[in-house]
Amino acid sequence: MQNSPFQNQVAIVTGAGVGIGFEVAKQLASQGAKVVLNDIDKDLANAAALQIRQQGGICEAFGGDISEISIIEEIVKFGVSFFGKLDILIANAGITTFGNFFDYQPESMQKLLQVNLFGTFFLTQAVAKQMVSQGHGGSILLTSSVTGKIAHKYLAAYGMTKAGIDQLAKNLIIDLAPHQININTVVPGATLTERTLEDNEYIKTWSRITPSGRPATIQDIAQASLFLVSPLSRQITGQNLVVDGGWTSVGVSPY
Repeated sequence: MQNSPFQNQVAIVTGAGVGIGFEVAKQLASQGAKVVLNDIDKDLANAAALQIRQQGGICEAFGGDISEISIIEEIVKFGVSFFGKLDILIANAGITTFGNFFDYQPESMQKLLQVNLFGTFFLTQAVAKQMVSQGHGGSILLTSSVTGKIAHKYLAAYGMTKAGIDQLAKNLIIDLAPHQININTVVPGATLTERTLEDNEYIKTWSRITPSGRPATIQDIAQASLFLVSPLSRQITGQNLVVDGGWTSVGVSPY
């Protein structure tokens, strides 16, 4: 770990109580990063941070809804006051809403936009301002989805927000590159998480239609994420890295 590129780096990881976000936070901490772990569920955030500390990592929990401006401001202040700086942001928090296009309701859209777009945009803004004030650059990674690149039944609204996140990363190079801040998105395809494994047919279905023969694991997504916020990727910015075993190249529907 002494030669880790993440030694003494400070990272905020949102939506990290379980699943992909937790695995990213755990891997960052295992490589020497100091991690602020956020989840909307404060108890879940505390339990996740405790688990990482028990494994020898440095991790502090910050519970709260990251789609609220006041919480965004507080998490940035928390990270800086606790660890002195911010080097990495992994904006992973997001929600998924399913629905037939003809029946989709405004209330669902409003919440989806608030979390996935409003929250991601203004969290990125707040952390980028902090990085600019520090004067030594940084890395920002946003979590997207293959549904922002290929049509998927019942996910028109969700896919729209993820396509917006991809475009945000592309556009922000204009503002961030002069400050030595790179920004990208990781774009997971079908991934084994606590939620997807509730479907007993999930592994069978996605193994059949994915060219690599299996859905992704949270470790697959986390390893790609760590690459994109490491010094190895400093010249990579405004890009969307798809991690889906080739599924978007064939686009076979699971339905």
